[in-house]
Amino acid sequence: MSLPGVRRAGSSSKSKSKKIELSPVDCVSVFLELAEALWLNGEQHEAAKIMQDAIIEFSGTPEELRVTIANADLALLRGDTELALSMLRNITPEQPYYIQAKEKMAGIYLNHRKEKRLYASCYREMVEKLPSPHTYLLLGDAYMNIQEPEKAIEVYECALKKNPKDGALASKIGKALVKTHNYGKAINYYEAALKTEQQNFLRYDLAELLLKMKQYELCERVLHESLAHEPVNELPALSDDCRYLVLLAKVQNKVDKKEEALLSLQRARDVQAKVLKRVQLEQPDAVPMQKQLAAEICAEIAKYYTSQRGYERAVKFYKEALVYCETDRKVMLELASLYLTLDESDACQEQCSIILKNDQFNEDATLMMANIMLKKQDYEKAIFHFQQLLERKPDNYQTLSHLIDLLRRAGKLEEIPRFLDMAEKHSPRHKFDPGFNYCKGLYLWYTGEPNDALRHFNKARKDNDWGQNAVYNMIEIYLNPDNETRGGEVFDNLDGEIGNSTEKQESEQVAVRTAEKLLKEIKPQTPGGHIQYRILENYCFLATKQKANVEKALSVFTEIANNEKDHVPALLAMATAYMMLKQTPRARNQLKRIAKMNWSIADADEFEKSWLLLADIYIHSGKNDMARDLLERCLNHNKSCCKAHEYLGYILEKEQAFCDATVKYELAWKYGNRTNPTIGYKLAFNYLKAKRHVDAIDVCHKVRRPECPQLMSFELEEASPSLKRCIESAIMFCLDHSVSPLWILTRGAPLCAGAAAGPLLLPERGAP
Repeated sequence: MSLPGVRRAGSSSKSKSKKIELSPVDCVSVFLELAEALWLNGEQHEAAKIMQDAIIEFSGTPEELRVTIANADLALLRGDTELALSMLRNITPEQPYYIQAKEKMAGIYLNHRKEKRLYASCYREMVEKLPSPHTYLLLGDAYMNIQEPEKAIEVYECALKKNPKDGALASKIGKALVKTHNYGKAINYYEAALKTEQQNFLRYDLAELLLKMKQYELCERVLHESLAHEPVNELPALSDDCRYLVLLAKVQNKVDKKEEALLSLQRARDVQAKVLKRVQLEQPDAVPMQKQLAAEICAEIAKYYTSQRGYERAVKFYKEALVYCETDRKVMLELASLYLTLDESDACQEQCSIILKNDQFNEDATLMMANIMLKKQDYEKAIFHFQQLLERKPDNYQTLSHLIDLLRRAGKLEEIPRFLDMAEKHSPRHKFDPGFNYCKGLYLWYTGEPNDALRHFNKARKDNDWGQNAVYNMIEIYLNPDNETRGGEVFDNLDGEIGNSTEKQESEQVAVRTAEKLLKEIKPQTPGGHIQYRILENYCFLATKQKANVEKALSVFTEIANNEKDHVPALLAMATAYMMLKQTPRARNQLKRIAKMNWSIADADEFEKSWLLLADIYIHSGKNDMARDLLERCLNHNKSCCKAHEYLGYILEKEQAFCDATVKYELAWKYGNRTNPTIGYKLAFNYLKAKRHVDAIDVCHKVRRPECPQLMSFELEEASPSLKRCIESAIMFCLDHSVSPLWILTRGAPLCAGAAAGPLLLPERGAP
């Protein structure tokens, strides 16, 4: 047969004289591939001509039906589904390619016309006309595709009766039973199939189902039975063993057998190394998939070492995972996160840069880059990375929550409302969005408005994504609403009788009971989550201030600290308990341990609290220089740390440097959102001592609250005589600067009388 445009190339005349001998099957293939290539190249007319030539060429031959099916494909490409179906309907069961034609018809009904009933009828017709295990299998698969697993099971069982040794069918029946949520029957089916000893590969399906059903003990037993055999070298057997070992490690992790899980993963890694050597020769196409599995095994081993704080080994295994799969972003992010934990900022930045080079808007990498800049105290660059994400998506609340924390650390709390406003404008239903309410609650908490913060956190409390963190924050607020230094002694008696009032004690007990109720809502899912839960649970005991409860909590904190190496939250909790038990030296020893550790973003708040408590101890014992160093360290990592500014102001006040003390108290007053009456009192007192009487009275008016009665009575009485002299000086200033003295008199007179008035502000030059 002569094919147009097909000839065999050759340099000799002998080869040129030879004709090509192709079978009809090969000839049809050449025609069809040429037609497809022309169509894909945009030469539809030429493709149609080639197809017409093929129809003429192979008319009346067995290969005519192949051409018909291909012609139907061309009709589909033109969008003519009716023509395609009419061509395929002409192929009868007696003819070859009948099954292929019916499958093509079924595909048209399902994908182009969305008619599931006609889709299934094509396969039913196949079973009626040509009953065989293969057609039954196709019908069962069709039912599964259209979400009718009950019918699929019936068909699969009919097929299995015709071919009892077909393991693939047995597997499909089991999966169909799982899809119908008939788990018990699925388990029984798998176990029955395994008793035949001909379906051993079904063990994996059974073990997966048992894991899903949380029948861990039975699942572990099935996997151990699967692995109980002599050493093997065949590729399929090695691959199966590796899968069993990986699944076994998952089960052992679920039942808290961490060491055994690690051993299983290490065995899986060794077996997978053998698989990779064999697969390159025997199944080259499977190499990428097997390398991906090897990378996943190494990453799981790395996660184990990370959880045990064996960071160096974790880095080693993450790097090994990247040898197998260089572009695995998940592994790269986990390695970058580990570098950040190890304080290796340059290595972390390198990993993040590689990710961002290929994925410019990768959220996790961008967040990590921002954290690196935060560690380097380059707040502007850190904020820039967050702004990039929020400009693209203002309601990205995960990013917004990180930005709020960052702006707090940068001392730029006043910039947060702008981003909250952007989110409000972008999302009409922001008031009901748990993410928005969580972020708003965070902002209000940081700006000294705990009651409003609680209201917003409460709106996010029941959400799957935001609920747990919202509840944790609510508990923190209930246990420490004024953000005091728990266990601190310096400011203990500053409020006088107010701190020991019966009303306040009752309020504290109600808050503790509320925190305990909220704690019951938390369901930790990770080992770290369980530890955090236990620590917070025992902080509730500390909050009762009863010696027995404090000692009980201390024993739990000590246990956690012994089990978890350098666990900052546990060490801080121990120190707090020791302080409440008046065992200051022991508390100081724990806090000194924390002070020697490298700061990390994960434990940032605990580091800050521990430095503040240690500074409190030093101030109480007169070691002001050592306290200053710790407080400056707090401010390096959180410029909005109200308490650090307050302690520094207190040190300067004790040294009688009142002017310098006012600077620190002003910052404490500012970052506390001018709501804390205690700080207001201290600021006003130091203004008075620094002879800034008008400023003192101005602060008094802003802080007038029932809980701080000594503020107004003391400050106004002391400041008023001096204020008269201040007004006289101000009148002379007004006359010198062409400002009417009546302004100062009308503002100053009520102040001298102790009446409420606004801030005493001088007008601009030339004002009437």
